[in-house]
Amino acid sequence: MLQINNILTHVINPLIIIALVLLAVAFLTLIERKILGYMQLRKGPNIVGPYGIFQPISDGVKLFTKEPVRPSTSSQILFLVTPLLALTLALTLWAPMPLPQPLTDLSLSILFILAISSLAVYSILGSGWASNSKYALVGALRAVAQTISYEVSLGLILLSVIIFTGAFSLQVFATAQENIWLILPAWPLATMWFVSTLAETNRSPFDLAEGESELVSGFNVEYAGGPFALFFLAEYANILFMNALTATLFLGSTYHYSMPALTSIIIMLKIVALAVVFLWIRAAFPRFRYDQLMHLIWKAFLPLTLGLLLWHLALPIATASLPPM
Repeated sequence: MLQINNILTHVINPLIIIALVLLAVAFLTLIERKILGYMQLRKGPNIVGPYGIFQPISDGVKLFTKEPVRPSTSSQILFLVTPLLALTLALTLWAPMPLPQPLTDLSLSILFILAISSLAVYSILGSGWASNSKYALVGALRAVAQTISYEVSLGLILLSVIIFTGAFSLQVFATAQENIWLILPAWPLATMWFVSTLAETNRSPFDLAEGESELVSGFNVEYAGGPFALFFLAEYANILFMNALTATLFLGSTYHYSMPALTSIIIMLKIVALAVVFLWIRAAFPRFRYDQLMHLIWKAFLPLTLGLLLWHLALPIATASLPPM
């Protein structure tokens, strides 16, 4: 019985989570194309299957059956490893997420997420360098500079949120928000966090790393077929993960521990709502210039997040030093 439980915990449950994340990523692409279509007064995919519901499956079959083209001057091993690394890191991030129970109960789950998300930079930089193309390399350098810059803001916001809850575990956030969602008292942090997640995932209006009009698709310009599909899956898995993390940090707790199905539905609805806002922003805002992107983080978000962090550090000290009534 113990061996069966170990197999279930360490093999079956991770495979189920991976399958569900990949399935959600596939249909997120369909939702995106449908929402953008209706916002631009067109239909979107509506041919493959009823209402175009089988379009993601068709796209996946097309991409993974195409011939993978490798430039003759590229670094062959690194060129093939980086897409696998990108998808592996994107799926590993889901391990400590309470949905409603995590795969691994980590006491320092926030530090684990920061460490794994930082490693994603290597897959982007490696793909641009291994392609041996000037356009891919410029796109990779842009993406790395953007990701590193906004990780500073995300880390400082996380520090402020950790001060609110007093723990590094994501499961504690559910307990800390039983009475009030953290987005209400900490809405400036939540707003900057949401904008930073847009930039961290290279989403519009911060998709400078994949500016088609400037860089011919950026760091993945030399990829086709299956390797390109792996980058695509990794990008959308990161979008869903960031929305799940936002829901966990700022949008309340999992109320029904005795009813995991209902809890999962509540979490799913929050993630879907945040994903729709991501897509809405893509349809509504034009792309930023690169200097505006860097100005926003270094001259706006960084001073604000540092100031709020110092405020949250000083407030408990000042409150504790007041004489008792």
